[in-house]
Amino acid sequence: MHSDVKHAKVPGRLLMVGFGCIGQAALPLLLRHLELRPDQIAIISASADGEVIARGFGVDFRLHVLTEANYLSVLAPRLSEGDFLLNLSVDVSSLALIELCWQRGARYLDASIEPWAGGYTDTSRSVSQRSNYALREAVLAFGSNKREGPAAILTQGANPGLASMFVKQALMNIAADSGGAVNKPRCREEWAELARRLGIKVIHIAERDTQTTPQRKQRDEFVNTWSVAGFVGEGTQPSELGWGSHERHWPTDAARHGFGCDAAIYLNRPGMATRVRSWTPLEGAYHGFLVTHGESISITDHLTLRENAKVVYRPTVHYAYHPCDDAVLSVHEMAGKNWHPQSAQRIIRDDIVSGVDELGVLLMGNARGVYWYGSRLSVDEARRLAPFNNATSLQVVAGVLAGMVWALQHPHAGVVEPDDMDHEMVLAIAKPYLGQLVGVYGDWTPLQGRTRLFSEDVDQDDPWQFKNIRVT
Repeated sequence: MHSDVKHAKVPGRLLMVGFGCIGQAALPLLLRHLELRPDQIAIISASADGEVIARGFGVDFRLHVLTEANYLSVLAPRLSEGDFLLNLSVDVSSLALIELCWQRGARYLDASIEPWAGGYTDTSRSVSQRSNYALREAVLAFGSNKREGPAAILTQGANPGLASMFVKQALMNIAADSGGAVNKPRCREEWAELARRLGIKVIHIAERDTQTTPQRKQRDEFVNTWSVAGFVGEGTQPSELGWGSHERHWPTDAARHGFGCDAAIYLNRPGMATRVRSWTPLEGAYHGFLVTHGESISITDHLTLRENAKVVYRPTVHYAYHPCDDAVLSVHEMAGKNWHPQSAQRIIRDDIVSGVDELGVLLMGNARGVYWYGSRLSVDEARRLAPFNNATSLQVVAGVLAGMVWALQHPHAGVVEPDDMDHEMVLAIAKPYLGQLVGVYGDWTPLQGRTRLFSEDVDQDDPWQFKNIRVT
């Protein structure tokens, strides 16, 4: 694919809300691959950190902290029919912006569903109400009777976003490797039937980030390779996972939501406090954080089979995230302060000296063993491919770019999740920015090497029970 190919035309204006590390990383790619002039773009940001980058591209930059009280007066005059709102912010309600775009006839895309500031930690609301599950249900309810309205693409970054595409491609790969021709499924029920036929019980979004800098984390500082506020927000939400039909054990601190699709459960603990065992080909076995993510719910929901209104197949799906080492130390320090964030934040990008973000999906239950499919992107390659990026940010903006192209090509699709889109088209656009896209089989299970030092209550006959993916 030529590096400057134009995938789609933006017919009106592009309004970017939020210009942190992901917004700064995305802008060069949008100008490179969309028919879009700098004078068509306006940026609204709560921070002036990226102003120099925006103005260097000739893009209008305005400093505004958007709140529930002022967002209409700030944004509505800037949106008209045919425009596009790209929401890469935190602490701004996604549902509010989607409703505004609907009223103005503008298209929309975000990389996560966000509440207004304080929504993740408002203890006057129930734990369930602070969940990603509740945020998703509210947006889907809004869009349920607006099938042919302006396209509003939910949670289309790397994960959530590309993770859903990885799952579909992984299913196709396993099916092909199992022998015989396989037709590409045409609907969610056919994808679910394929997953059931292949014996898939569990899917991890398995990620290991090894990027590092010479300046290590300092006391009272949170270090990360992408938005600190975004990670702290999702990490202090309840830990959530899609709940499979094969599960026989019920976690002691788990609960159902009691409304909506019922595809997921939550744990009464933060995601940053919940560790799970997982595996990637380069890292091998590791402990990751079971942080809530939209794909844990949407993939499970889309891979659900029902007969006579009864669920007969559904996989367990969750994120197993091992961030960069300094982020792990940051989480450890924050936990010791009872989840009060550090006073200093640092996003590492230009000062990274080495490292890879190994981001993919791990499918478990097939007779051939576990199968990991995803992106291996080094920081050096990310820098060669696009300015203002590290490996993590480029994986995200590759998904953002592909999602925007899909929305521009399907302008009246209504509210859409990544699982609704053509995975081959999305991956074709994102692939030049994902480093190596690889699929690897392995013999790992969550029981491998267990009970070596101390006895544990595990089910040796079925390694895919959540009980055996030890939560600590």
